[in-house]
Amino acid sequence: MPETVVITGSSAGVGRATARLYAERGANVVLVARGRAGLEAAAQEVESLGGHPLVHLADTADAHQVETAAEAAERSFGPIDVWINCAFTGVFAPFDEITADEYERATRVTYLGFVNGTRAALKRMLPRDRGTVVQVGSALGERAIPLQSAYCGAKHAINGFTSSLRTELLHRGSNVHVTVAQLPGVNTPQFSWVHSRLPRHPQPVPPVYQPEVAARGVVYAADHPRRKQYYVGATTVATVWANRLAPALLDRYLARTGFDSQQTDRRPPSDESNLFAPVDETKGSDHGAHGVFDDMAHGRSFQAALSRHPAAAASALTAGIAAAAAAVLTRRARTATAHRG
Repeated sequence: MPETVVITGSSAGVGRATARLYAERGANVVLVARGRAGLEAAAQEVESLGGHPLVHLADTADAHQVETAAEAAERSFGPIDVWINCAFTGVFAPFDEITADEYERATRVTYLGFVNGTRAALKRMLPRDRGTVVQVGSALGERAIPLQSAYCGAKHAINGFTSSLRTELLHRGSNVHVTVAQLPGVNTPQFSWVHSRLPRHPQPVPPVYQPEVAARGVVYAADHPRRKQYYVGATTVATVWANRLAPALLDRYLARTGFDSQQTDRRPPSDESNLFAPVDETKGSDHGAHGVFDDMAHGRSFQAALSRHPAAAASALTAGIAAAAAAVLTRRARTATAHRG
């Protein structure tokens, strides 16, 4: 039987790229988002790749709509095997320039949307004692940056919520698993439709990865959910460790560089944003998986590939240590020879 996978936020970006990977497996892919045009285009891609799509319009900030999506998924395909929470929205602006309504909306989608999706999934998975929930997280859930306080706060909240839930599942001895895929900066359409008050066009913090890199990490996490979390991209790992080792230094560094590094030299996009309504709702407005930064985005991540192959990573690490040790010994031998001479 093919897997049944629900993906929220699957009309664009990482969710869209993840849907394609599951389609190549022949999975039943339930596509959940607000934008009809994006969802219908995603469904066509899923079908063309060998999958079985189901489109369901829903705002993940609304728990009732998410529950209805879960009901539709199981009515069409049977038990849900994997639920991937990926939908989000945000605001690019200093905190004091974000209105209360904007902040609440971004938090409801990006944090409570994950809570609502997880609740709908567990309602069905717990009685069967099987299933996996994947939270699509971010390096910014461990290390906050300026201009994205709503998004960073929501991603931090997802980490705390998921850790609490994981301990409850362990206490029960449940075979339902929940894990997090922590992502780097990704070239998605969000930077052209995000609600922004910046003077220039927003961009992900470099280096930037293509959505397919993130999607491979998400799918791998779903296939191997016993680990607490997965870091996708070397920059994610570097960010996490820099924050643990020198958080105050990183604060000062981001205060100095974080504003410019999140903006290009281009003029800002149009005033249209997806905060309160989708921008891919009408026919012809599909944005696909990629954003406008293809020229600077990496299609591969060596770190992510190694994390999916721990034996190879261990071998590479051992080889690296051996090479370093050999180099040290060689230098010492040469030094000793020189001294004897």
